[in-house]
Amino acid sequence: MLRRLLIFLAGIAVASVVVFWLLSGIGDPARIRLGLGATDESVAAMRAQMGLDRSLVTQYLDWAGGAIRGDFGVSYVSDAAIGPQLFDRLAVTLWLVFGAMILSILIAVPLGMAAAMWHRRWSGTLISGIAQLGVAVPAFLVGFLLIAVFAVKLGWFPSGGYVVPAQDPLGFLHRMVLPWLSLGLVQAAVLTRYVRSAVLDEMGQDYLRTARSKGLTPWQAMIRHGLRNASIPVLTVIGLQMITILVGAVVVEQVFVIPGIGSWLVDMVGNQDILAVQAIVITLVAIALLVSFVVDVIYLLVDPRLRVRRS
Repeated sequence: MLRRLLIFLAGIAVASVVVFWLLSGIGDPARIRLGLGATDESVAAMRAQMGLDRSLVTQYLDWAGGAIRGDFGVSYVSDAAIGPQLFDRLAVTLWLVFGAMILSILIAVPLGMAAAMWHRRWSGTLISGIAQLGVAVPAFLVGFLLIAVFAVKLGWFPSGGYVVPAQDPLGFLHRMVLPWLSLGLVQAAVLTRYVRSAVLDEMGQDYLRTARSKGLTPWQAMIRHGLRNASIPVLTVIGLQMITILVGAVVVEQVFVIPGIGSWLVDMVGNQDILAVQAIVITLVAIALLVSFVVDVIYLLVDPRLRVRRS
Protein backbone atom coordinates (compact mmCIF):
# COMPACT_ATOMS: atom_id res chain seq x y z
CA MET A 1 0.00 0.00 0.00
CA LEU A 2 2.79 2.39 0.91
CA ARG A 3 4.63 1.59 -2.33
CA ARG A 4 1.52 2.27 -4.37
CA LEU A 5 0.95 5.53 -2.50
CA LEU A 6 4.51 6.67 -3.23
CA ILE A 7 4.07 5.82 -6.91
CA PHE A 8 0.86 7.86 -6.96
CA LEU A 9 2.54 10.89 -5.37
CA ALA A 10 5.57 10.60 -7.65
CA GLY A 11 3.27 10.44 -10.67
CA ILE A 12 1.56 13.68 -9.67
CA ALA A 13 4.93 15.37 -9.13
CA VAL A 14 6.23 14.34 -12.54
CA ALA A 15 2.96 15.26 -14.23
CA SER A 16 2.98 18.72 -12.64
CA VAL A 17 6.47 19.41 -14.03
CA VAL A 18 5.46 18.26 -17.51
CA VAL A 19 2.20 20.23 -17.53
CA PHE A 20 3.87 23.41 -16.27
CA TRP A 21 6.76 23.13 -18.72
CA LEU A 22 4.55 22.47 -21.74
CA LEU A 23 2.00 25.19 -21.04
CA SER A 24 4.51 27.82 -19.95
CA GLY A 25 5.80 28.04 -23.50
CA ILE A 26 2.41 28.79 -25.04
CA GLY A 27 2.07 32.54 -25.54
CA ASP A 28 2.99 35.41 -23.29
CA PRO A 29 0.46 35.89 -20.46
CA ALA A 30 1.48 39.54 -20.00
CA ARG A 31 0.85 40.38 -23.66
CA ILE A 32 -2.38 38.38 -23.63
CA ARG A 33 -3.58 40.37 -20.62
CA LEU A 34 -2.65 43.77 -22.08
CA GLY A 35 -3.74 43.08 -25.64
CA LEU A 36 -1.92 43.07 -28.95
CA GLY A 37 -1.53 46.88 -29.00
CA ALA A 38 0.55 47.02 -25.81
CA THR A 39 4.06 48.44 -25.97
CA ASP A 40 7.15 46.42 -25.09
CA GLU A 41 7.72 48.58 -21.99
CA SER A 42 4.23 47.96 -20.64
CA VAL A 43 4.54 44.25 -21.37
CA ALA A 44 7.87 44.11 -19.50
CA ALA A 45 6.33 45.92 -16.54
CA MET A 46 3.37 43.53 -16.51
CA ARG A 47 5.70 40.52 -16.67
CA ALA A 48 7.53 41.83 -13.63
CA GLN A 49 4.22 42.42 -11.83
CA MET A 50 3.04 38.89 -12.61
CA GLY A 51 6.39 37.37 -11.61
CA LEU A 52 7.10 36.08 -15.11
CA ASP A 53 10.56 37.65 -15.19
CA ARG A 54 11.83 35.07 -12.69
CA SER A 55 13.45 31.77 -13.68
CA LEU A 56 11.19 28.94 -14.82
CA VAL A 57 12.22 26.80 -11.84
CA THR A 58 11.25 29.55 -9.39
CA GLN A 59 7.92 30.04 -11.14
CA TYR A 60 7.23 26.30 -10.99
CA LEU A 61 8.06 25.99 -7.29
CA ASP A 62 5.82 28.97 -6.51
CA TRP A 63 2.97 27.53 -8.60
CA ALA A 64 3.35 23.98 -7.21
CA GLY A 65 3.49 25.22 -3.63
CA GLY A 66 0.28 27.18 -4.13
CA ALA A 67 -1.41 24.23 -5.88
CA ILE A 68 -0.69 21.98 -2.88
CA ARG A 69 -2.57 24.50 -0.71
CA GLY A 70 -5.39 24.76 -3.26
CA ASP A 71 -4.23 28.20 -4.41
CA PHE A 72 -3.83 28.15 -8.19
CA GLY A 73 -3.34 31.89 -8.54
CA VAL A 74 -5.47 34.53 -10.23
CA SER A 75 -6.90 34.29 -13.72
CA TYR A 76 -5.00 36.31 -16.32
CA VAL A 77 -8.26 37.26 -18.01
CA SER A 78 -10.86 37.82 -15.26
CA ASP A 79 -8.58 38.65 -12.27
CA ALA A 80 -10.64 36.15 -10.24
CA ALA A 81 -9.13 33.46 -8.00
CA ILE A 82 -8.86 30.19 -9.93
CA GLY A 83 -9.12 27.81 -6.95
CA PRO A 84 -12.76 28.46 -5.92
CA GLN A 85 -13.94 28.32 -9.54
CA LEU A 86 -12.02 25.09 -10.12
CA PHE A 87 -13.47 23.31 -7.09
CA ASP A 88 -17.04 24.45 -7.84
CA ARG A 89 -16.87 23.23 -11.43
CA LEU A 90 -15.06 20.05 -10.47
CA ALA A 91 -17.94 19.14 -8.16
CA VAL A 92 -20.34 19.47 -11.11
CA THR A 93 -18.17 17.24 -13.31
CA LEU A 94 -17.76 14.60 -10.61
CA TRP A 95 -21.55 14.35 -10.26
CA LEU A 96 -21.71 13.74 -14.01
CA VAL A 97 -18.84 11.24 -14.07
CA PHE A 98 -19.87 9.13 -11.07
CA GLY A 99 -23.51 9.05 -12.13
CA ALA A 100 -22.58 7.88 -15.61
CA MET A 101 -20.14 5.30 -14.25
CA ILE A 102 -22.68 3.82 -11.83
CA LEU A 103 -25.26 3.67 -14.61
CA SER A 104 -22.84 1.90 -16.96
CA ILE A 105 -21.97 -0.70 -14.30
CA LEU A 106 -25.63 -1.36 -13.48
CA ILE A 107 -26.31 -1.96 -17.19
CA ALA A 108 -23.13 -3.77 -18.20
CA VAL A 109 -22.76 -6.35 -15.40
CA PRO A 110 -26.10 -8.15 -15.89
CA LEU A 111 -25.99 -7.81 -19.68
CA GLY A 112 -22.39 -9.02 -19.86
CA MET A 113 -23.21 -12.00 -17.65
CA ALA A 114 -26.27 -12.80 -19.76
CA ALA A 115 -24.26 -12.56 -22.98
CA ALA A 116 -21.73 -15.04 -21.55
CA MET A 117 -24.22 -17.46 -20.00
CA TRP A 118 -26.31 -17.45 -23.19
CA HIS A 119 -23.41 -17.26 -25.65
CA ARG A 120 -24.78 -20.20 -27.66
CA ARG A 121 -28.28 -18.70 -27.88
CA TRP A 122 -29.63 -15.99 -30.13
CA SER A 123 -30.27 -13.75 -27.09
CA GLY A 124 -26.59 -13.78 -26.14
CA THR A 125 -25.60 -13.02 -29.71
CA LEU A 126 -28.09 -10.16 -29.81
CA ILE A 127 -26.66 -8.60 -26.62
CA SER A 128 -23.13 -8.88 -28.00
CA GLY A 129 -24.19 -7.31 -31.29
CA ILE A 130 -25.89 -4.36 -29.58
CA ALA A 131 -22.82 -3.85 -27.38
CA GLN A 132 -20.58 -3.88 -30.45
CA LEU A 133 -22.80 -1.28 -32.10
CA GLY A 134 -22.77 0.88 -28.97
CA VAL A 135 -18.97 0.97 -28.93
CA ALA A 136 -18.96 2.65 -32.34
CA VAL A 137 -21.31 5.49 -31.32
CA PRO A 138 -19.68 8.58 -29.72
CA ALA A 139 -21.16 9.98 -26.54
CA PHE A 140 -21.94 13.41 -27.99
CA LEU A 141 -24.00 11.82 -30.79
CA VAL A 142 -25.96 9.83 -28.21
CA GLY A 143 -26.51 13.12 -26.39
CA PHE A 144 -27.93 14.82 -29.48
CA LEU A 145 -30.23 11.84 -30.14
CA LEU A 146 -31.47 11.84 -26.55
CA ILE A 147 -32.18 15.57 -26.71
CA ALA A 148 -34.02 15.21 -30.01
CA VAL A 149 -36.25 12.39 -28.72
CA PHE A 150 -36.78 12.95 -25.00
CA ALA A 151 -36.38 16.73 -24.76
CA VAL A 152 -37.63 18.13 -28.06
CA LYS A 153 -40.16 15.55 -29.26
CA LEU A 154 -41.52 14.06 -26.03
CA GLY A 155 -40.67 16.90 -23.66
CA TRP A 156 -39.93 14.54 -20.77
CA PHE A 157 -36.61 16.09 -19.80
CA PRO A 158 -34.95 19.50 -20.24
CA SER A 159 -32.38 19.77 -23.02
CA GLY A 160 -29.70 21.24 -20.77
CA GLY A 161 -28.77 23.29 -17.75
CA TYR A 162 -27.72 22.42 -14.23
CA VAL A 163 -29.21 22.72 -10.75
CA VAL A 164 -27.23 22.42 -7.52
CA PRO A 165 -28.41 19.16 -5.85
CA ALA A 166 -28.51 20.71 -2.38
CA GLN A 167 -30.92 23.40 -3.57
CA ASP A 168 -33.26 21.25 -5.68
CA PRO A 169 -32.59 17.47 -5.56
CA LEU A 170 -35.48 16.54 -7.85
CA GLY A 171 -34.60 19.25 -10.34
CA PHE A 172 -30.98 18.07 -10.28
CA LEU A 173 -31.97 14.47 -11.06
CA HIS A 174 -34.41 15.61 -13.75
CA ARG A 175 -31.71 17.57 -15.57
CA MET A 176 -28.97 14.96 -15.19
CA VAL A 177 -30.83 11.96 -16.60
CA LEU A 178 -29.96 12.68 -20.24
CA PRO A 179 -26.27 13.56 -19.58
CA TRP A 180 -25.87 10.41 -17.50
CA LEU A 181 -27.44 8.31 -20.25
CA SER A 182 -25.30 10.01 -22.89
CA LEU A 183 -22.07 9.01 -21.18
CA GLY A 184 -23.27 5.86 -19.42
CA LEU A 185 -24.79 4.02 -22.39
CA VAL A 186 -21.62 4.24 -24.47
CA GLN A 187 -19.42 3.10 -21.59
CA ALA A 188 -21.91 0.33 -20.74
CA ALA A 189 -21.50 -1.03 -24.27
CA VAL A 190 -17.71 -1.17 -23.83
CA LEU A 191 -17.91 -2.68 -20.35
CA THR A 192 -20.46 -5.31 -21.43
CA ARG A 193 -17.93 -6.85 -23.80
CA TYR A 194 -15.28 -7.13 -21.09
CA VAL A 195 -17.72 -8.58 -18.55
CA ARG A 196 -18.79 -11.17 -21.13
CA SER A 197 -15.18 -12.14 -21.84
CA ALA A 198 -14.30 -12.38 -18.13
CA VAL A 199 -17.36 -14.50 -17.30
CA LEU A 200 -16.69 -16.82 -20.25
CA ASP A 201 -13.16 -17.41 -18.98
CA GLU A 202 -14.46 -18.35 -15.53
CA MET A 203 -17.19 -20.63 -16.88
CA GLY A 204 -14.55 -23.14 -17.97
CA GLN A 205 -12.85 -23.35 -14.57
CA ASP A 206 -12.95 -26.56 -12.53
CA TYR A 207 -14.31 -24.94 -9.36
CA LEU A 208 -17.47 -23.89 -11.22
CA ARG A 209 -17.96 -27.40 -12.54
CA THR A 210 -17.66 -28.63 -8.96
CA ALA A 211 -20.22 -26.09 -7.80
CA ARG A 212 -22.64 -27.17 -10.50
CA SER A 213 -22.12 -30.84 -9.63
CA LYS A 214 -23.36 -30.02 -6.13
CA GLY A 215 -26.73 -28.93 -7.55
CA LEU A 216 -26.27 -25.24 -8.28
CA THR A 217 -27.63 -23.82 -11.50
CA PRO A 218 -25.14 -22.11 -13.86
CA TRP A 219 -26.37 -18.68 -12.74
CA GLN A 220 -26.17 -19.59 -9.05
CA ALA A 221 -22.67 -21.01 -9.44
CA MET A 222 -21.47 -17.91 -11.28
CA ILE A 223 -23.02 -15.41 -8.85
CA ARG A 224 -21.87 -17.22 -5.68
CA HIS A 225 -18.40 -18.34 -6.77
CA GLY A 226 -17.37 -17.02 -10.17
CA LEU A 227 -18.40 -13.37 -10.18
CA ARG A 228 -15.72 -12.27 -7.71
CA ASN A 229 -12.93 -13.84 -9.79
CA ALA A 230 -14.41 -12.47 -13.01
CA SER A 231 -14.47 -8.97 -11.53
CA ILE A 232 -10.68 -8.76 -11.20
CA PRO A 233 -9.88 -8.05 -14.88
CA VAL A 234 -13.02 -5.94 -15.18
CA LEU A 235 -11.77 -3.60 -12.43
CA THR A 236 -8.94 -2.45 -14.69
CA VAL A 237 -11.42 -1.63 -17.43
CA ILE A 238 -13.65 0.26 -15.00
CA GLY A 239 -10.67 2.37 -13.91
CA LEU A 240 -9.84 3.19 -17.52
CA GLN A 241 -13.47 3.96 -18.22
CA MET A 242 -13.58 6.44 -15.34
CA ILE A 243 -10.80 8.33 -17.08
CA THR A 244 -12.56 8.00 -20.45
CA ILE A 245 -15.79 9.37 -19.00
CA LEU A 246 -13.86 12.25 -17.45
CA VAL A 247 -12.46 13.14 -20.89
CA GLY A 248 -15.84 12.57 -22.56
CA ALA A 249 -17.44 14.95 -20.08
CA VAL A 250 -15.65 17.82 -21.83
CA VAL A 251 -17.86 17.34 -24.90
CA VAL A 252 -21.04 16.26 -23.11
CA GLU A 253 -20.94 19.34 -20.88
CA GLN A 254 -20.91 21.46 -24.01
CA VAL A 255 -23.87 19.56 -25.47
CA PHE A 256 -26.01 19.85 -22.32
CA VAL A 257 -24.75 23.29 -21.20
CA ILE A 258 -23.40 21.97 -17.90
CA PRO A 259 -21.00 24.34 -16.08
CA GLY A 260 -18.41 21.69 -15.28
CA ILE A 261 -14.65 21.62 -15.50
CA GLY A 262 -14.72 20.40 -19.11
CA SER A 263 -16.72 23.31 -20.48
CA TRP A 264 -14.58 25.67 -18.39
CA LEU A 265 -11.43 24.18 -19.93
CA VAL A 266 -12.75 24.91 -23.42
CA ASP A 267 -13.50 28.52 -22.44
CA MET A 268 -10.09 29.05 -20.83
CA VAL A 269 -8.27 27.62 -23.86
CA GLY A 270 -10.23 30.01 -26.07
CA ASN A 271 -9.30 32.92 -23.80
CA GLN A 272 -5.64 31.77 -23.64
CA ASP A 273 -5.81 31.85 -19.85
CA ILE A 274 -2.71 29.70 -19.37
CA LEU A 275 -2.72 29.72 -15.56
CA ALA A 276 -6.31 28.46 -15.44
CA VAL A 277 -5.58 25.81 -18.09
CA GLN A 278 -2.61 24.60 -16.02
CA ALA A 279 -4.82 24.24 -12.95
CA ILE A 280 -7.52 22.36 -14.85
CA VAL A 281 -5.12 19.99 -16.63
CA ILE A 282 -3.13 19.06 -13.52
CA THR A 283 -6.42 18.47 -11.67
CA LEU A 284 -7.60 16.09 -14.39
CA VAL A 285 -4.25 14.30 -14.36
CA ALA A 286 -4.37 13.98 -10.57
CA ILE A 287 -7.86 12.47 -10.76
CA ALA A 288 -6.70 9.97 -13.39
CA LEU A 289 -3.77 8.92 -11.20
CA LEU A 290 -6.04 8.74 -8.16
CA VAL A 291 -8.41 6.40 -10.00
CA SER A 292 -5.48 4.13 -10.85
CA PHE A 293 -4.41 4.13 -7.18
CA VAL A 294 -7.92 3.31 -5.97
CA VAL A 295 -8.17 0.42 -8.46
CA ASP A 296 -4.91 -1.00 -7.05
CA VAL A 297 -6.37 -0.81 -3.55
CA ILE A 298 -9.57 -2.54 -4.64
CA TYR A 299 -7.46 -5.32 -6.18
CA LEU A 300 -6.08 -6.05 -2.72
CA LEU A 301 -9.58 -6.18 -1.25
CA VAL A 302 -11.05 -8.42 -3.95
CA ASP A 303 -8.14 -10.83 -4.46
CA PRO A 304 -6.57 -12.02 -1.15
CA ARG A 305 -3.68 -13.62 -3.08
CA LEU A 306 -2.27 -10.16 -3.84
CA ARG A 307 -1.90 -9.44 -0.10
CA VAL A 308 0.66 -12.22 0.35
CA ARG A 309 4.24 -10.95 0.29
CA ARG A 310 6.28 -12.88 -2.27
CA SER A 311 10.02 -13.39 -1.76
